[in-house]
Amino acid sequence: MLCGAPHYAGFWRRAGAALLDSVIFTVLAGLLLGPVYFNAEFWSLDGLLSNGLAMVLTVWLWLKFLGTPGKLLLGCQVVDAQSFQPLSAKQAVLRYLAYIVSLLPLGLGFFWIAWDRRKQGFHDKIANSVVLHEAGLEADDESRKSLSTLMAEVR
Repeated sequence: MLCGAPHYAGFWRRAGAALLDSVIFTVLAGLLLGPVYFNAEFWSLDGLLSNGLAMVLTVWLWLKFLGTPGKLLLGCQVVDAQSFQPLSAKQAVLRYLAYIVSLLPLGLGFFWIAWDRRKQGFHDKIANSVVLHEAGLEADDESRKSLSTLMAEVR
C-alpha cells in the first residue's frame, strides 16, 4: 500500500534504468544465445529469440518484482496507475507491446515522460501504468527474498 502522495519517476531516472537494463539484457543474451551466433542455420532466428527472450523476461520481472533490474537499482517500481498495485499480466504484456507506439513517432512517447504530470509515456497511458520512485511497495515475500539473494550475488 502506498503511503502519502505518489512520487513518479522522471525521464532521466527512467532513461538511466533503461540504459542499465540494456547492458544487463545484452550481456544475458550474449551468454545465453552465444552458441546460436556461431551456427549459421540459426542466424535468422537470432532476432526473434533475442526479442522474445527480452519480452518474456521483462514482463516476468514486472509481474514478479515490480520492475526490471535497472528500475529496481534506481528505486523504481512499475504499477497500476489507479490502484498503485502490481500490474496484471494483461497490463504487463500490453505495456511491453505499447513500447512500439512510444518509439514510432521519433521516440516521442518516451520523451513525453518529461512533460507529463504523472511522468507517463505513451506505453504507460495505453497500459494504465505508472513508474513510482521510492514507493516502498512490496512484491510478494518470496519475490523479495529471491531479488535480495540475486542482488547480493551480483555485488
